[in-house]
Amino acid sequence: MNDNAEQQPLTVTTSYPESLLARAFVTALTHEDADTRQRAEVRGQRWRQVLAAMTAGRVTVGSRTPVTGFPAWVTPEVMRGGFSTGSVSAGGPLQAHEADAARSFGIPAERRALFAYCLTEPGLARLWDLLESGEYEVGVPEEAALLTVAWLVRHGESDAAVDLVAELEPFAGRLRFLPRPAGASASAAGTAVHRRTVSDTVDTLVRRRPNAAVEAQREALAVWQPFGDELLVHWLRNAGDGQVLEAAPDADWLARGQALLDRYRVLAAQHTLCTKHRKPKENLGILRAALEEVVAGRPLEARRLGLLRHAVRSMVGRRGLPGSEAHTALRRGQAGQAARPSHYALAQLMLGRLAVLPQEGGITDVTALLSPVSGEESRDTGLPAGAVVPARIGRAVESATSAPLDTLVERGVVPSAEVMAELVPQLVAAATAHAYGDEALRGVMAANYRAFRKRRSLLLLDLAQQVRVEELPWVRAVSGQRSAVPGASDDEGALAVLRQLGEVAVQAFPGTLLPNPLVREFGVLGRNCDLGVPFVEELAADIFMGTFGPKYLKAARVAAELLRGTLYERYYGIDYAAIRNLAIVTAGRALTGSAGARSHPGFAALCAERGAVTSRHWSVASNGKVIEQAQILTTHNLATLVDRVGIAPRSGWADLAAHCFVTVCRLTARVHHNPRPLRTVKDAAYAWRQMMFYLSLCPPAEQRRFLAGLETEVARHPAHVATRLAPVLAGLALVAEGAAFGEDGTAEAGRARRFTGWTTERHWMW
Repeated sequence: MNDNAEQQPLTVTTSYPESLLARAFVTALTHEDADTRQRAEVRGQRWRQVLAAMTAGRVTVGSRTPVTGFPAWVTPEVMRGGFSTGSVSAGGPLQAHEADAARSFGIPAERRALFAYCLTEPGLARLWDLLESGEYEVGVPEEAALLTVAWLVRHGESDAAVDLVAELEPFAGRLRFLPRPAGASASAAGTAVHRRTVSDTVDTLVRRRPNAAVEAQREALAVWQPFGDELLVHWLRNAGDGQVLEAAPDADWLARGQALLDRYRVLAAQHTLCTKHRKPKENLGILRAALEEVVAGRPLEARRLGLLRHAVRSMVGRRGLPGSEAHTALRRGQAGQAARPSHYALAQLMLGRLAVLPQEGGITDVTALLSPVSGEESRDTGLPAGAVVPARIGRAVESATSAPLDTLVERGVVPSAEVMAELVPQLVAAATAHAYGDEALRGVMAANYRAFRKRRSLLLLDLAQQVRVEELPWVRAVSGQRSAVPGASDDEGALAVLRQLGEVAVQAFPGTLLPNPLVREFGVLGRNCDLGVPFVEELAADIFMGTFGPKYLKAARVAAELLRGTLYERYYGIDYAAIRNLAIVTAGRALTGSAGARSHPGFAALCAERGAVTSRHWSVASNGKVIEQAQILTTHNLATLVDRVGIAPRSGWADLAAHCFVTVCRLTARVHHNPRPLRTVKDAAYAWRQMMFYLSLCPPAEQRRFLAGLETEVARHPAHVATRLAPVLAGLALVAEGAAFGEDGTAEAGRARRFTGWTTERHWMW
């Protein structure tokens, strides 16, 4: 891990795909839900493809071009962990929209024939119509290629169109470059985003099934309890001095009893969910069986007569005589409960409301959809007017809310930074496309970007970078069209979008590490606005190769400029002046061409030294310690967001620090009796580091107030939290007073500790 360390070459084996194949196999065989079993079966088939491709050498694991015969820009089919199946997303059999297009063109149903036709005058005219109407969908980035060719031809960029066609043509028979017809696509300049589409919500509600237990209870309350009351009343008509069957039943009683038995058989055939009435030891079963014996003219044996009399006494004693005030009130309440519409019935009502909305967008007015059942709906469906939509169905609908990102965060539709990262591409697509002056081209580039962001990351080795959207041939072909849009305000620029997203991320999730998908979107916006400083991803400890790209040192220099002389620098024992000098020297060497472009061994050596990693033996834990030190030095993008992007959360830095400490306490509580606490300890250490960053931006008076309130917050959590955090709080107090940790990260004979998460030994917090 230092300059002289021998880094063992990393080899990717089939063990990980095999383990996930086994997991999918078990789920497909044993899960109680049929849809889950089906999804597991599909997942298992793809993992078998991964293993077959690896074994046959059809994929190169760790490469930017994993699928043999295809360049990096082609979208590979990627499974969890970054493993390619050996297939490409735009390949496979001809899809329905391609077959329909071939029929309408009068050409063979082949991709190469479709590609060639789209380059003819009638083919280009069809593409021009799509460009003008916006009635197309780009499912994978490749489907934007022919639209781009058509735009270039129409705007006189013939040379660029010819070059693009030449690059695409070798793959014309294997990849689909034709867009899918659809409704008008989302505006490239929209500010609203949605987590789910209307179609997604419909799929969720369609999968809902009636709850068997609830429906059985509803049947019991609506059918069998009233029928049991009728049987009880019938037996009570025969009772004398409180004893059932004191006298022989008369003909009228027997006739009424026969009618009750006939009705029972009809009810039992119609209502089959509740089976309690069939059990011979239940009161209803006892009353019915005894009535059948008596109506048939058979005398009751002593045991059955005793059971009958006990059942009658217990029913009257428990609920009162039928018709009494208590009994009537009880049955009225149960009837009201049974009359409530089921969640399943209300889900069907919601499906009807959703059916009239555009299916591929979000929902702008959720409140109207969640209103109670109207009078007209009551007449059409039989549901009671005024019935309220259950919260569970409401949450499914609210997940498709279309609104500004901060609004979705406030409403709880975006509960985590990971979910936020899923939505950000919608905004980045708009910001990226805004740089194109032509409206039709903006639409194509926005649709292309949204599709590109569905591309899953590959497992890459040797500091290789994931493919960027700028590398797609059709994006390169129109790169000259990117320019500042006349009249555009700063609020519409990439920097403004980046600032907004950064503020939402740290305000809503202050104690959470920025997830890599979100960091990548920040990187795109940073390049678009010429920020000049890169954003850095969280590296995976299990494939870390012992070195860092040069952007990590650049990010550390930004942190050095912001945090030199602060509490953060003192707490983590950083010499930011030395880091700043190292970055300056490295930048000078790069200008003279004397520095490598793919790695920075000096920064890696510094991180290894700070992490006390001296062994030449490769291990995940050792890698994790080095990576954590890089995150400490760079602040994992927080310094860049503050110093270069200019984020300024509304609640202030002290408030963010306080939220971070709550997260630290909450995570520390989960360590107790946790058989696998390492992940929890790491997350707590990350939240602590972000707390230290925010706290370091506060003036001294605010820092003192914050430190004075820590014990109060700790007291709100279980007692073991205070015990585990005592060394951490003692260490922070010492540094705040001007002291420093030793080289091992402790002070006062170990009673005060610097809080870091990764360790090669048992963590002291356990």
